[in-house]
Amino acid sequence: MADLDLLLQHRGRGALSNRDGRFEKQQHQLFDDGWGTLEEALYAPPVLATQVHEDATRSIISTNQSPDIPFDQSINPYRGCEHGCIYCYARPTHAYWGFSPGLDFEVHLFKKSNGPALLEEALRKKNYVCKPITIGANTDPYQPVERRYQITRQLLEVLQAFRHPVAIITKSALVMRDLDILSEMARDGLAHVFVSITSLDNRLARCMEPRAATPQRRLEAVAALADAGVPTGVMAAPMIPALNDHELEAILEQAAAAGAYRAGYIMLRLPLELKDLFREWLLTHYPDRADHVLHLLQSVRGGKDYDAAFGQRMRGVGVYADLLSARFKLACRRHHLNLRRPLLDVTQFKPPPRAGDQMALFE
Repeated sequence: MADLDLLLQHRGRGALSNRDGRFEKQQHQLFDDGWGTLEEALYAPPVLATQVHEDATRSIISTNQSPDIPFDQSINPYRGCEHGCIYCYARPTHAYWGFSPGLDFEVHLFKKSNGPALLEEALRKKNYVCKPITIGANTDPYQPVERRYQITRQLLEVLQAFRHPVAIITKSALVMRDLDILSEMARDGLAHVFVSITSLDNRLARCMEPRAATPQRRLEAVAALADAGVPTGVMAAPMIPALNDHELEAILEQAAAAGAYRAGYIMLRLPLELKDLFREWLLTHYPDRADHVLHLLQSVRGGKDYDAAFGQRMRGVGVYADLLSARFKLACRRHHLNLRRPLLDVTQFKPPPRAGDQMALFE
């Protein structure tokens, strides 16, 4: 490893470094000053405590026009994610706020405390058109800090009151906390949940997703959601060649057995700073296969580290990508996945009356 900062590993964190984002004018690197401070850091790296900042956003609903994303509206209650998944495509967004997509992304989090109030305000606008809202498209709405702040639950309470359809994407078992809301909404066709399962190997999962729920806990969440009548799918994502791709069929099999009715997968994406963060993680933890993994990734991206072209960025192209797609379709048929696709119902949307609304009719 050429750079000394690659040697710094922090317990419970995914990234190995904290290099400056692409918008910063200065770039910092560790070096040995001869006073033994680097050696101390190598054997006793400082504890990185999670820091939560307020996100003073003025809007809460993001709109999407990408043709390869199956939703038009989304909400992310948090910026950054404590799960620390090394492969997270959202990491580069932290550079917009002056933070590193590396360790900063999983240490410096931003919470949208005013999100529920902003959501209610947006849904009451006369020109609002009801379309399903996806929560968790960028960062996980049920990451550990949600236990304390409960912003995701408050958002669900608003959506339930407005009878507004919602889809959730998460890899956290904390979603089971909100079964009371989700089951009631699902009964009226207003809620779906997708649980992301990247690997069934506890060792790999802990290394790759250090603060996310274990694979078994995620399968338990699938079962609990399905038992409660919530339409539940599984995302085998991301698929990483020569690292977890061999688990695709097993993930789908166990998810179907737990009650999942739909499934999807996404090929690993390495935009911007993520390509270097993932490469240093791979060289550190799996040096024996790093070159093979990276070569296969480039083979599905036209020889590049990443290709953001619509229609290709999610699945890739070429022989390996075609083979993975064929395996996925065969496994789905075998386990009776994706046979139906119930739509979220937008016709029930109705803003609840506020205090004083009825009196206004007689003024």
